Amino acid sequence: MFKPLHNYVLLTRIEEENKTAGGIIIPDNAREKPSRGRVVAVGDGAFDGDEKIPMTVKVDDVVLFAKWAASANEVKLDGHDYVLIKETDILGIIE
Repeated sequence: MFKPLHNYVLLTRIEEENKTAGGIIIPDNAREKPSRGRVVAVGDGAFDGDEKIPMTVKVDDVVLFAKWAASANEVKLDGHDYVLIKETDILGIIE
């Protein structure tokens, strides 16, 4: 398995509904990439000088992340698609 370094988080995207509230089906090519994901792996945390800043998210958290995150990298591992982002690009945890 893949272990992110420092303050990076590995996510799988959670697909959004392909229907609107009114029942209109949205074709695949018109849908935006999902901005929700499930945490698969987390790094150990960033350093601020000599002090380590612990990670806020943990494996299996469902999170909302910035759609156009500057740190986002699409990664393919073992035939699966993932997103690797910095924890600071996560907007919140969905409970």
